[in-house]
Amino acid sequence: MPTVLEALKNRSSIRSYSDKKIPKETLEKILIAAGMTPSGANMQPWVTYAISNAETLKKVGDAIIEKMDAGITSDQHIQYYPVKWTNPYKKRRIVTGAGLYKLLDVDRKDNETRIEMWKDNFRWFGAQTVIFVFTAKANLEDSEGMLIDCGAYMQSIMLAAQEFGIDSCPQGSTTEFGRVVAEALEVPDNLALLYSVVLGYKDENAKINEYQPARVKLEESVTFID
Repeated sequence: MPTVLEALKNRSSIRSYSDKKIPKETLEKILIAAGMTPSGANMQPWVTYAISNAETLKKVGDAIIEKMDAGITSDQHIQYYPVKWTNPYKKRRIVTGAGLYKLLDVDRKDNETRIEMWKDNFRWFGAQTVIFVFTAKANLEDSEGMLIDCGAYMQSIMLAAQEFGIDSCPQGSTTEFGRVVAEALEVPDNLALLYSVVLGYKDENAKINEYQPARVKLEESVTFID
């Protein structure tokens, strides 16, 4: 059983999964633990759809890919990525993407392959379970606190999953098509999708799972005042 520190250090975003299913009782334990995540005024603003039904996941993924094929790049409830990228964040994004494509021998000009790789997000990388996290639209009016709380909830899901040997991948890509997801899942109109988390057991033979993006050194992101 990993310690919290080990779970934090060893977890990585897995992008290829086996077809092994997560037992329902295990998934429930993960989500019960994640439900203990602290939130402002104990609002617990997350509304979670835990989908392990293959037909439903295909329906959602196909709806997003259909939008992509029609030339629609986003249809979201919230603006996930910066509208204007600045450094060092822009550079980190470029380096991370370039490293992944280099590992897989994908040329940076090979747009067709790169688009298909992006679509793999919406095939859920072959995983059998996806957690979609929504919040009430009213929570997002003139405030952003709920994004912090729900982000912590997402982290709790991924760390709790580590205890059961379950891998994960948070998906900002799905956030960009939040309205499409909401429509496909037929969720109440008062809810907005924030993100999704893929859960499953990694394909041990998939080369893509070898990729480990670099993290900045402590002094680049932390200021100590003793």
